[in-house]
Amino acid sequence: MIESVLLFFTVIVFLLAGYPVAFTLAGVALLFAGIGLITGNFEPGYLNALPSRLFGIMTNETLIAVPLFVFMGVTLEKSKIAEDLLETLSSLFGTYRGGLGLAVIIVGMLLAASTGIVGATVVTMGLLSLPTMLKRGYSPEISTGVIAASGTLGQIIPPSIVLVLLGDVLSSAYQQSQLQLGIYSPKTVSVGDLFAGAIIPGLVLVGLYMVYVVFISITKPESMPSVEPTLKSKKTLFIDLAFVLAPPLFLMVAVLGSIIGGLATITEAAGVGAVGALFLAGIKKQLTVKVLRGVSQETAKLTSMVFLILIGASIFSLVFRGYEGDELVRSYLSSVPGGVVGTIVAVMLVMFILGFVLDFIEITFVVVPIVAPVILALGVDPIWLGVLIAVNLQTSFLTPPFGFALFYLRGVAPDFVETKSIYKGVLPFVLIQLFVLFLIALFPELVTWLPNKIYG
Repeated sequence: MIESVLLFFTVIVFLLAGYPVAFTLAGVALLFAGIGLITGNFEPGYLNALPSRLFGIMTNETLIAVPLFVFMGVTLEKSKIAEDLLETLSSLFGTYRGGLGLAVIIVGMLLAASTGIVGATVVTMGLLSLPTMLKRGYSPEISTGVIAASGTLGQIIPPSIVLVLLGDVLSSAYQQSQLQLGIYSPKTVSVGDLFAGAIIPGLVLVGLYMVYVVFISITKPESMPSVEPTLKSKKTLFIDLAFVLAPPLFLMVAVLGSIIGGLATITEAAGVGAVGALFLAGIKKQLTVKVLRGVSQETAKLTSMVFLILIGASIFSLVFRGYEGDELVRSYLSSVPGGVVGTIVAVMLVMFILGFVLDFIEITFVVVPIVAPVILALGVDPIWLGVLIAVNLQTSFLTPPFGFALFYLRGVAPDFVETKSIYKGVLPFVLIQLFVLFLIALFPELVTWLPNKIYG
């Protein structure tokens, strides 16, 4: 079993050294498997199962939703829908103290629900709203904090790519755990279940963000000055808002409604989203050859990255299991004091720390398949566990000094905005997310109520 520990930490070392994730996972795993075959410590039957495992990835209908959702998100991003939303909301709310911060949170929520990609949301919001907020006298701390926190909403608000991948992994883990318990007609958990479970926690998070911005606008008014109203009347602004808000809202309702209502599978709904995004881009007269080329290239790049990592993680998990790493993890988690609660706390803490060095894709494909069957075998609700993991990773990606969202924002922020200002700005939002994580842990009904109400 010591080989599985060495395998895991060797992968971490190579990732920290900057080597590509997919090739590191596959390369290190195959190297350890080769050494094991030579020394007689590794069963070759595990490698024989590799072709069927990879074929299963390529024919997985749920995973087809990934490129379609990515295509939808990139199309909406490049069709400047977010830019129009921010401009209109800023005109409507920006005259009030703290209004621009609230506008950024609302746009971040809508953009997160439209794209589901954290990096794209943070970069887009940073480029669009950070210069405006700084120009209007907002402090660098509150500006960067609001943008980074709003950008990470793509982790939890459906249709999140994180939830799509988590749903697929947890579905397999849940069936595996039930078979271990002797249940030979296992229940299933779908991505739609996870989407429904994430809606209320996501809205609670957005609401608390907005409450914090209002609180700061009252207690520290100098950090969020009000601005002169525009020449447009309120009626005109509301009409403009209706025109720019209706298309993305309609698309969200069409995608999520078809999934949650049982009218379409996750893949079919993703197809509706992709076609709908093209339709909206066409209405805005942004559907040019140049835009389509850029969307296609970005989609191909992101999708290739996801599937390459998935293939590498699949090879890694086979070799890890061949060295009885899953048994080692199971015995360790079984010995953690505190029973189910202690086990979940230990796993969440490990995932939080790994979130500093690994992206959500690696954690979803490498760590979750190892620990989830053990936790689910203890009787934990898979939907609750999935949302808990998503919020936990969202918090990790926002936490200084290694949060991925901070790196994305640092890359687009002006040089005069100091890194310590970004760190200081996100800390209150990290505390808010930890509070929501605690609420979800303490009141699982926040996650399970809506799926039970919809699916009975």
